Amino acid sequence: MKYVANSQNNASAVQALVRAALGTELPLRIRCWDGTTAGPPDAPVRLALHRRRALRRLLWAPNELGLARCFVAGDLDVESDFFDSLSQLERVIGSQSGPLEVDRAVKWDMIKSGLRLGAFGLPPKPPAEEIRLGGRLHSKRRDAEAISHHYDVGNDFYALVLGPTMTYSCAVWGEGVESLDDAQIAKVDLVARKLGLDEGKRVLDVGCGWGTFVIHAAKQYGAHAVGVTLSQAQADFARKRVAEEGLSDLVEIRVQDYRDVRDGPFDAISSIGMAEHVGLSMLPTYAKVLYDLLKPEGRLLNHAISRKAGVRGRTGERTSFINRYVFPDGELEPLGVMVDAIEDAGFEVRDVEALREHYALTLRAWVANLETRWADAVRLTSEGRARVWRLYMAASALTFERGSIGVNQVLAVRPSDSGTSGFPRTRTALLS
Repeated sequence: MKYVANSQNNASAVQALVRAALGTELPLRIRCWDGTTAGPPDAPVRLALHRRRALRRLLWAPNELGLARCFVAGDLDVESDFFDSLSQLERVIGSQSGPLEVDRAVKWDMIKSGLRLGAFGLPPKPPAEEIRLGGRLHSKRRDAEAISHHYDVGNDFYALVLGPTMTYSCAVWGEGVESLDDAQIAKVDLVARKLGLDEGKRVLDVGCGWGTFVIHAAKQYGAHAVGVTLSQAQADFARKRVAEEGLSDLVEIRVQDYRDVRDGPFDAISSIGMAEHVGLSMLPTYAKVLYDLLKPEGRLLNHAISRKAGVRGRTGERTSFINRYVFPDGELEPLGVMVDAIEDAGFEVRDVEALREHYALTLRAWVANLETRWADAVRLTSEGRARVWRLYMAASALTFERGSIGVNQVLAVRPSDSGTSGFPRTRTALLS
């Protein structure tokens, strides 16, 4: 026998189901596919369920992955303030892998609500934007697939989100800096000054993205720059920018794994938002390769997101939205782990700067760009892909604001055989 709820009770039954799945009495307002509603109109979280299949997604994965699948597929929308609602939900969402790991009493409540709603059945197919990679973790082939999944979404889409600088990492919002573009230029200039770039110096940018840093290094400092990326779409865009700037004699863009760079030594190496893709097991290799590519007294600037020590990195968990939809195989490590890997390779760490609050501001600016031009974003990719980016960037902004994760610039040097570093005696002189 199939049990289906009376339409007058659908929203109330769904409300009970969602609360059971979340394991909380968080005030919710639910609006169902048939127009029925339940919960206070001024509830801090107001959800609209457009399709009954959303319930099957939640029954099979009552966690962040289930909710993310609902949102990406368009089965669920947030009708209250997006940032505030995510903040409320993140406080109560666990990382269970499915209903078999839910408390027995909670499971029974879910079953009763599901019966009333006729929600039982096989799990719906995940949205097309979800990915699970095969092959050996952090092999060159798998790393290339992971990078392609995230970065080959379309250059026009990224231009819409990132703005004219096409810079996809934490900006630096100094005193008086109000625009995203100015903050991003301030960031790449900060990196160039920390690396001590000037005319004739040779710099390698690992994970060069769309070429903003290498163009700035050549145009403003006269450096010879090599940028490497695993994304063909990024490389094509960057090469076009380089040619338009008249910098082809100073800048080279390659589609190349950093492990395959053979034409060192370089005077400096920048790695801006790339180390998160390396993985803990490969950090020693990563640091040693970069060390070997530098001249004595050559500098490394490693700009990377970090997690708190003692807190598990969630990017690799099987119920992680980030791992399935955004950064497959991405791994965040504590700052100390990154510093240890760099020092173990032979570097001397000279300076560390935390930029956590700056990344929260950057992410909010990207979300604003996306929401302002939502119809264009959907046209350029798909509604599902645009939803992925909105969810991940908003949730990430909240995570940085809470201090659950941070972002740091670690400046290190390959000392000469005699131990000299070539660094000025003061930080003021370093940044002048």
